[in-house]
Amino acid sequence: MANTLRSDHSLAPKIITLLHEAENRYRQNHPNSQNLHEKAIGILPGGNTRSVLHTDPFPIYMDRGEGNRLIDVDGHEYLDLVGEMTAGVCGHSNPIIRDAIISTTTKTGLNLGATTAAEASFAEKIRNRFPSMERMRFCNSGTEANLYALSLARQATGLNKVIVFNGGYHGGVLMFLHGVAENTVDKNDWVVGTYNDEEGVQRLISDNKGIAAAVLVEGMQGAGGCIPGSVKFLHSIQKATKENGMIFIMDEVMTSRLAPGGLQSTIIDPQGNAPLKPDITTLGKYIAGGMTIGVFGGRKELLSLYDPRPFSESNVQKQPAQMSHSGTFNNNTLAMHVGLVALSAVYTPEVCTKLNALGDWFRQELLDRCRGTRMTVTGVGAVCNIHFGGSHEDGLEILRIEDLNARRSIDDSVLGDIFWFRAVQKGFWIARRGMLALTMGTTRAELQGFLDFVEDISREFRNLQAI
Repeated sequence: MANTLRSDHSLAPKIITLLHEAENRYRQNHPNSQNLHEKAIGILPGGNTRSVLHTDPFPIYMDRGEGNRLIDVDGHEYLDLVGEMTAGVCGHSNPIIRDAIISTTTKTGLNLGATTAAEASFAEKIRNRFPSMERMRFCNSGTEANLYALSLARQATGLNKVIVFNGGYHGGVLMFLHGVAENTVDKNDWVVGTYNDEEGVQRLISDNKGIAAAVLVEGMQGAGGCIPGSVKFLHSIQKATKENGMIFIMDEVMTSRLAPGGLQSTIIDPQGNAPLKPDITTLGKYIAGGMTIGVFGGRKELLSLYDPRPFSESNVQKQPAQMSHSGTFNNNTLAMHVGLVALSAVYTPEVCTKLNALGDWFRQELLDRCRGTRMTVTGVGAVCNIHFGGSHEDGLEILRIEDLNARRSIDDSVLGDIFWFRAVQKGFWIARRGMLALTMGTTRAELQGFLDFVEDISREFRNLQAI
């Protein structure tokens, strides 16, 4: 159990009994998954190669996905509410994406070792949606996109340190979930601030003038609990970075799916004049319809540092020196062709708007069913997180990960586990940490089934008088 949890009272025996019952049913219902896990332990550490997917006592092994449904190796079907941690917004078998994959492999081929026309076409489509990305380059993941963005900021400024925020997640080697640099590169080059602290971030940026190259921030912290950044906080970062010679990097790897122009397009300054316009924006996850992809882009003059032409206008007597950016799969044909059709014909602005409106309705309905419990919900649009550890009725607004940690007891953690086991038993696939990301094609009727489940389990928890 995480040492951040409070242990100010013993676990309620009824809660422990419920947990054991739920876990026993889980074991009984998933023998094939358990067998596969025990075999995998012999070749993969812990039987796992993606930490977030491990669940005790063993993970469920999925056999296939169809639309917004998953079927596991024991034959159980689930409504997919994980949405591949926001990457799977287009679902598992979209016919347009399927046809693009087939067409690319049969007519174009894979990894040609050469430039193709699809690269510029895809980039143009992205710029139409995200106009702050005046120039951009492709890579292979959101993690890579953020690493390249940081390299660009450091090269442009000649400085090394970067301001990030507790609860931030910027990829597999860029985690700051407990106030320190976890599993990161350049462990000594981070200044960790407090998310949604408007005055504090202004001081932090000012104090690190001439020291920090950039500020890297999510518009909504994803792995940190789907906690939205406030308008004042994010615009304070934009203003202070400009005043202090830093690069403003907005990580929209998860959040760019929340509005046609990304979350940045919805965050209008307090005077109501203009949305955010980061110096660099990073994308990934869903942007290529489920293919491996990363994108980083922003102001033309910044991205010109990656211009490989020896005598171009951008690098004649250029200081600092030009940068190299290679990667065998940066322009792989599947990502380029599938991404082009995904933005053009699948996750269109209209579809995006409709799905996120459904998500806003869903989140409010969840909040209504959590009344009188120690459950609450945070999020934006079609991405949200159910939390155990204090109701939205208790008067304490969740602004940062510290608010969640301060409120969560061991009992809350156990109740969260029971909730997950019960959801899986009922045929709802959700992240163990309570994160939900809706996929295209999901209906109100399907979500109503999950809402009914939440209402039933909330009633049971109230009757326990334990939350």
